[in-house]
Amino acid sequence: MYINLAVLIRFVFYPFFTINGQVQPLIINMSSIQPLRVNLIPLVNILDYDIKREAAINIIGNISMFIPTGVIMPILYKRLDCFWKVLLASAGLSFVIEVIQLLFPGSVTDIDDLILNTVGAAIGYGIYKLVCRFIRKA
Repeated sequence: MYINLAVLIRFVFYPFFTINGQVQPLIINMSSIQPLRVNLIPLVNILDYDIKREAAINIIGNISMFIPTGVIMPILYKRLDCFWKVLLASAGLSFVIEVIQLLFPGSVTDIDDLILNTVGAAIGYGIYKLVCRFIRKA
């Protein structure tokens, strides 16, 4: 789970900024955070892309980032023993990430990300259940 969280944190909060081919450090400037960029209306940003490839990258990226979470959570936490518990925990984790993104200039807190991340965790949980079923039959 720690590796999964590290990867999520890396891609969500520390995108690569390069100047002359060199990766620059992340600097948080509190004065540049305002105004907060929040989208609470589903599908607005996804349908707003001019280039369909960028929309597909956003959708696939948000879903695939949380597939490992849906697999790892029921393995590590025995209390997360059903689909709805994993879904709720994953949605909670995604919500926390979206709220923290408010502190990062250039980031948008978006309901679409929350939905897509939760879908990714649901897919991951489905993969987990399929593997468990396969192992039990063997």
